[in-house]
This record gives sequence, structure tokens and C-alpha cells, in this order.
Amino acid sequence: MRSSQLSLPRVHLRFRFAVCLAALVPAFSHADDNAAIARIEAGLRPVVALADAPVKTESLQSVMARLNVPGVSVAVIRDGKVAWTRGYGVAWVGGPAVTPDTLFQAASVSKPVAAMAALRMVEQGKLGLDAPVETALTSWKLPAGAGKPSVRQLLSHTGGMSVSGFPGYAAGKPVPALVQVLDGTEPANTAPIRVDAAPGGAFRYSGGGYTVLQQAMIDRAGQPFDVLARELVLAPLGMKASTFAQPLPAALAAKAALPHDRDGKAFPGGAFTHPEQAAAGLWTTPLDLAKFAIAIQQGAAGRANGVLSPGMTRTMLTPVMNDYALGLQIQDKGKSFGHGGSNMGFKSSLVAFIEGGNGAVILTNGDNGSEIAAGLLRAIAHEYKWAGNQTLVRPTVALTPQARQALVGQYKISSLGDFHIAERDGQLMIAMRPGQWEPLYAESDKLLFVLSRNLELRPVDADSGHAVLGSSSRSYSRVSGN
Repeated sequence: MRSSQLSLPRVHLRFRFAVCLAALVPAFSHADDNAAIARIEAGLRPVVALADAPVKTESLQSVMARLNVPGVSVAVIRDGKVAWTRGYGVAWVGGPAVTPDTLFQAASVSKPVAAMAALRMVEQGKLGLDAPVETALTSWKLPAGAGKPSVRQLLSHTGGMSVSGFPGYAAGKPVPALVQVLDGTEPANTAPIRVDAAPGGAFRYSGGGYTVLQQAMIDRAGQPFDVLARELVLAPLGMKASTFAQPLPAALAAKAALPHDRDGKAFPGGAFTHPEQAAAGLWTTPLDLAKFAIAIQQGAAGRANGVLSPGMTRTMLTPVMNDYALGLQIQDKGKSFGHGGSNMGFKSSLVAFIEGGNGAVILTNGDNGSEIAAGLLRAIAHEYKWAGNQTLVRPTVALTPQARQALVGQYKISSLGDFHIAERDGQLMIAMRPGQWEPLYAESDKLLFVLSRNLELRPVDADSGHAVLGSSSRSYSRVSGN
């Protein structure tokens, strides 16, 4: 049997639009950053590279075209300040150029902003961090379940809550009230949000928990969520372009990018609406999210940031479980924080270091945007010599012909389907989707890897019948082989 860490490759489709880097509109940059920006634009870096070969880079322009992503917007933080911002491509195919002022949906990057608002209410005495959230709910009650989650548990995805995420509501479709989302009643398109596991027992990502918290914040503040979030966080941090209003007000629509699918086609009618504002409803720019990240860096350094006390900021950065703190994922062995986001046609990424004042925010308007954001982050990290987000350089060894042949076969991973290993033109190859082959390399006879993802395949004793895919253990079986 085989032990593996694998990921499914993306489908790359041809996209007919021109990404015009020359037409980018910078908000600002220091003169000494211009050469660095040019190197970053020309040098998006891969997830994994071979130690005995030059790292293969690709220009932002070519990656955007290859992945069918019309627009990208970037802000880079250096020394605790926004060093530069850039817009690339177009807000929609045939539309205006992306500028640093173009609005994008932040998707789940909404969660850390909502978390900061909740923690400010804690400091104001309006919410209890470790009190059951039900004590703050008046217009809706959380049905009895497996326990009573606290605000801290909802913010850290340890509340035992159901409903991982929300697809949103396409233009022209009925949009439910928040209570209908909570109860999963029409026209809501997700299941009821309930406590179906013991709070505090495990990490389980739940946008549903943030939606319950959204209702609790509304009940305690006596204000719509977009209004209270503006007063608690957005206005104090100078995030003037940002709003949690859903749908986006018509007056702001002209400044907003439109979402595009994996083929680069715009979703009919534009952006999906998210009544689950705390979980997925923020419209923003990289510049505004950079201001948010800088405020966290300031608080972590013991300075006032205009929203949270230094002590509460450090609480926000303290992991609860699975390296997830209160609205933030803690990365690089505790050195950085961040969050990613994925709504229909919008992909986003925020990464910042707790010390040293570095970071970046990348927003895109295409369903393949996560790959661009990751490659661009690695280019930024390489240019500025960050401690994290670097390309993983791996050594390789040659396997014996017998070892190569022993790996050839078809495998099935529970709930994910088949993958295949074969010898093709003298190269050991793996296909994680039918017909999509890529080279399979060996770091040793016990560790195989691919270049498309930082995931591994570990051959083990045939009797183990166990595989590891990412961070999740899954059983698998060999369907056929030599």
C-alpha cells in the first residue's frame, strides 16, 4: 500500500484578453521600489523547485492569461508602512483597468476584520469573550445542541458549529434574511447552522459560527452589521473604501471588479450577494486591508492601533487550535498571520509578519486567482527576503528501475477518487486527474513529491493501507499495478 500527500491540479484554459501591465495605475511607491516591483512582476515563483536546476519563474502577465484571471490588485507592506500598491489587468473583460482603488470581494478575509470588530465589542463590555454566545442573542436563539459555544470558540472555529462556507446568491436570485440563513429556510441555500459537536473539542472551519456571531453583534449593538463594522473597525483604521454592505450599493458598483469563472467568463449579473457578511461579505481594496494588517502589527508591538488594546491584539494572535487564533491563521511557526478567501469569482490572500513590519495583500477577480496570489506572494517574499512564503527547494535522487516499477499502478483514495502512476517516456509520472500527467520526483526511496503542490507521497509497508493527503488522514487501496 501507499502513503501519499497529493493535490488535484488545476485545469488551465485559454483566455482571450490582454493583460496590460504597462497600463497599471499605481497609487504610490517609493522610487527605490520600482526595480523590485519589476522583478516581482517578471518572477512569479513555483511552489516547489528542484535543487539541481534553476528555479523556473513566470511573469504575472503570462500567469494571468494562462489562468484566465482578468484582474489583480496588490499592496505591499514594508517596515510597518504601505510601500506600494499596484493594479493589473481589467475589472472585467472589456472593462476599465484595475487600479488600487478598484473594489474586490475579500471573501473569507472578511473573518479577521469581523473578528476585530467582535473583540472591540468585548473590550467595550458588550460581548463576553468566554461567555456563551447565546447570552448576546435576542432576535434569534441558537437551538439546543451539543453544547454552548463561546465567542472565543466561534472566532477560532472550535465551537462545534455546522456549515463550513456559503456560496452566496447570484444576481436575480432571492436573498434570504440573516435569520433564514441561520435556520436554513427558503430562500437560504445552505443547511441550518447548529451546534452538532462539543464546543472546544476540535477545530472545524465554520462560516456558520461567524454568522451566529454576526447576529449576536447586531443584537447587542442594535445596528446593522455593516454600520457597526464601519464604526468599530473600518472608520478608525482609515479603511475608507471598504464596506460590509450587501449587496454592494449602486453608488459603489462602478468602482468594483466583476467576478469571473475558471474559463475567464464573467458571472451573469455580476457579484454574488452574501448576507453572511461577517463570514464573507467585505468589499475592499488591498490598501485598506494593508492598513488592517499594520494595525495588528502595531498592537502586537505594544502600540495603540485605534481599535484594540495591545493586550487584546495579542489575544487575537494567540492560537487556539490548529494554528488558528481569533479570526487569523498563524503561520511560519508563529512568525506571521493571515487569511485566504474564496467567493464565486473572487480569490484573496493576506499575509503579514508579527514582527518586522512586512506583509502583502492580493485580491483577484477570477476563480483561478488563488494560484496567482500564491505565486505572487512567493515572488514578493523572495524579493524582500521574507522568512516565509518561499519556494521549497528539494533535492532529488534516482530510483532504481525496480523501485520505479513497484510504484506503477492505479490507486484510489477514499472520497477523492483515483490517481495513477506510470512510466512515460522514461519519466515516472503521476496523474491526479484523468489525462493530466506531471513528473513524480524522489527525494529518497521513502519520499516522493511533485512540483505543482507542496504535498508528498510516502511509500510505506503494504499492510498499512493508510495515506496522508494534506493534513487529513485518508484510507486508500491499490486498484491495479505490476
